Amino acid sequence: MDAREEKWLLEEGFNGVENSEYFVAREKLRSGEPLAYLIGTMPFGPLTIALASKPLIPRAETEFWVTKVLHELPFVPEKILDLCAGSGCIGTLALHTFPSAHVDFAELDESHHETIRENIVRNNLPLKNTSINGGDLFEHIQGGATYDLILTNPPYIDPALDRTQTEVKMHEPHLALYGGAKGMEIIARIIREAPRHLAEHGILVIEHEPEQCEAVAKLAMVNGFSVTHYPDQYGVLRYTILKRLS
Repeated sequence: MDAREEKWLLEEGFNGVENSEYFVAREKLRSGEPLAYLIGTMPFGPLTIALASKPLIPRAETEFWVTKVLHELPFVPEKILDLCAGSGCIGTLALHTFPSAHVDFAELDESHHETIRENIVRNNLPLKNTSINGGDLFEHIQGGATYDLILTNPPYIDPALDRTQTEVKMHEPHLALYGGAKGMEIIARIIREAPRHLAEHGILVIEHEPEQCEAVAKLAMVNGFSVTHYPDQYGVLRYTILKRLS
């Protein structure tokens, strides 16, 4: 935390007014609470993402790959799934990019469902083109739907290789951070279950740690996918595109 964050908190959260609520928030900031939670929103591409339910805070790396994938997609998707949706930032950006598509959001923690709904509405996107589902991964996907595009930032931190900042551990939801043994438990389930929910030409994109590339590739091959790993804006292998083998 530095003076720049305090200035941002004052300007963005309190319109430059140093009132009693600001001083309370400033103390929370100084004690390590994330600035994004105190302001209540976070930019994500051209969107403003609300964080009232305190989901995982959208990261710049996620914004980078989601934007790149959406803009380089070789077809116009009709059905898109944001899996492990959290705030819904990924699916909301997908809907902004393809406003005629239908976007489903799957999020286990139902306390975030209203936040997802808010983010669709506040960014002037068609709520009628969306569905927000609870359940474990694909469990409550309506009608066993199949998708042209599945995008997911699942829990993938390996507890044994934990580089997570103390402030993140203290304040952000562990359900959205930690992926079990080697950080691969949720990713492995997604790769195994995804073929039943992907159209023949469908694409699955998964965010993960760079150390997980080999494990992701092995699982993908066993489950009928080709894989290509891609770096984020910092040159770190951060996401993999999986395509069904013909």
